[in-house]
Amino acid sequence: MPHRERKNIHAGLKVAIVLKQDQRTGKQTLGTVKDLLTNSPNHPHGIKVRLTDGQVGRVQELLKD
Repeated sequence: MPHRERKNIHAGLKVAIVLKQDQRTGKQTLGTVKDLLTNSPNHPHGIKVRLTDGQVGRVQELLKD
């Protein structure tokens, strides 16, 4: 799945993430990637990113503009 591979995610990309406190419910937060925080090439729960508004979570979906 593309959201699990670091190569598919870059700054400026619009994504849906799950914040740490929302992991139980799966509630998604929309935003734009500022920084990639996962260093490995892939991660089974999604790549961890920081959004432009400062929120941190794991990418669940890549969104179209």
